[in-house]
Amino acid sequence: MSDVTNAVARLVEHGPAVPVMVLASVAALITTAGFHAWWSRRHGHAPPADDTGARPPASAAPGNGAGIVEAAAATGTHAGSGAGSDVAESALWRMRTTVRDTPGSLAVLCAALAERQVDILSLQTHPLAEGTVDEFLLRAPGGLTASELAGVVSAAGGADTWTERADAHDLVDAPTRVLGLAARTAQDAAELPLALRQLLGRCTIRSLPATVGAGTAGDVPPEGSLEDTVLRLRAPEGGLISVERPYLPFTPAEFARARALVELDARLGPRIPRSRDVLTLPEGSDITVRRADTRDVAAAKEMHERCSARTLGMRYHGPVGDVDRYLDHLLSPRFGRTLAAQTASGRIVGLGHLLWDGDETEVALLVEDAWQHRGIGGELLGRLVAMAAETDCEHVYAVTQASNTGMVAAMRGLGLPLDYQIEEGTLVITARLDPAARAAARPPRGERIGKD
Repeated sequence: MSDVTNAVARLVEHGPAVPVMVLASVAALITTAGFHAWWSRRHGHAPPADDTGARPPASAAPGNGAGIVEAAAATGTHAGSGAGSDVAESALWRMRTTVRDTPGSLAVLCAALAERQVDILSLQTHPLAEGTVDEFLLRAPGGLTASELAGVVSAAGGADTWTERADAHDLVDAPTRVLGLAARTAQDAAELPLALRQLLGRCTIRSLPATVGAGTAGDVPPEGSLEDTVLRLRAPEGGLISVERPYLPFTPAEFARARALVELDARLGPRIPRSRDVLTLPEGSDITVRRADTRDVAAAKEMHERCSARTLGMRYHGPVGDVDRYLDHLLSPRFGRTLAAQTASGRIVGLGHLLWDGDETEVALLVEDAWQHRGIGGELLGRLVAMAAETDCEHVYAVTQASNTGMVAAMRGLGLPLDYQIEEGTLVITARLDPAARAAARPPRGERIGKD
């Protein structure tokens, strides 16, 4: 009986479509986000409070534990057809389907689900020009398969149905999660690509330069563009943010949410967390590790001038005469995170980069010659991998040369499973970050002696 009551109450969500191009603040993001969490494949992405990566990769990711218990408790008393069933004999599903935008269409669908003992835990609607896309989080009997569930929905009038298994993390309150996304983006510009991925689910996000040509910022209107499975948005610093999700089209509401998050980022301007760690290296020297961005380009160029041609060649895999031109890209928070190692006088002597490369994540290191073989590279790499693990990356890779024994040793020093691939003298080392590997990973080797 309660399912029918809930279904009737939710019918109001099939009312007139709300404007989708007026979201311009965190409040707008929160009000439109609703049920975004059902697409988050993993939800352990940690806030960047400890921005220098000073934590073991094996540390437990937030978003589980007490938070999940609270979420489960909140839904455990949900009055529906699935209430009272043994949790071990049920399964959570994310589902999206399109129904006619007519009175009673959603009620028919809900009644059909109730007949199969499927409990609706959460629901959001996306009004379209024709029809309405409904998004569900469902608890279904364990024996009900994806094809059977889709068949029930299709018989009740649903079309273009998509289903995916969910887990307990999807029970976390959606507005709370959206507030977390906004808070992390507000603190750290490097969080924007990660926040978009959590907001929109499994997708590929690329940052493209503001150059003339097909698919670049000059071809996209200021308000962005939505083309079925591709979103394109003007980046706050210029250029283009491209989001692709081939397996499922974006809705106008999702487009509006993404625009709201990007606009929040634009209004806040350049920013990174400014905390720093003072460490004692194994050989006894003190070094400071902190986050870096484009404001450090000049200091990074000075470090290039102190590096030998061999060191620069090992890092950039090409002519050393124009390596400075890479720095604006490498130090931009839009493309990833950078850690700098600096001396007590403030001189940068090492840089470590964690670069978002579509669906992949690359790590790269540069330590100037006079400071090599002191543990700086391993220290930076350990922190970068810890950051990657907290964003739920499944692996990271480094591109180097077989003769770069320092980088090879640093990767081996992580204590993670490694894969090696050599092509035409280029060595690609991939470290797998599965849970078991993260548990076995070693923490950064430097001893923290202070924090300012």
